[in-house]
Amino acid sequence: MKKHTFMLALTIVLSVVLGACSSNNSNNGAAIVTNLTAKEMVDQMLSKVEQPSLMELDAATVEQLYHLNPELLEDYSIRMPMMNVKTNEIAVLKVKDVKDMTTVEDAIKARATDVQKQFETYLPDQYENAKNYKLIKKGNYFLFVIADPADQDKLVADFDTYFTEK
Repeated sequence: MKKHTFMLALTIVLSVVLGACSSNNSNNGAAIVTNLTAKEMVDQMLSKVEQPSLMELDAATVEQLYHLNPELLEDYSIRMPMMNVKTNEIAVLKVKDVKDMTTVEDAIKARATDVQKQFETYLPDQYENAKNYKLIKKGNYFLFVIADPADQDKLVADFDTYFTEK
């Protein structure tokens, strides 16, 4: 009898947990929208959270450093340090087609790994920042941030304010 009661309780708990996870990921069918471009988002975030001097990447550099065809993106803004002594990087990428979301996410993760390898034996504090990057998905947008942890949290919180459910 105890075994049946335990199995029933376990089944109920798992059903509740899985049901909660499913509803959080679906956005209840609502579309997530913004009226800002990727560049405007990054500009606004950087106006609120000070970062080292960052340069905007062009399409050829995005393809080289992110191993990503920019044609998969409807809009993007990627900034990285002008000097190779900081890992700080911020990117907002809007994916054209939902079928390419995984490809873009994998490319961002590969970029994070590349930055980690670059700083692994160079600057320990920057290596830690690179290991603890943030990758946030919101609708068909990605936010990728490498920065000090407190700055990352501020940038992510700010990014979240740019979207509404429609």
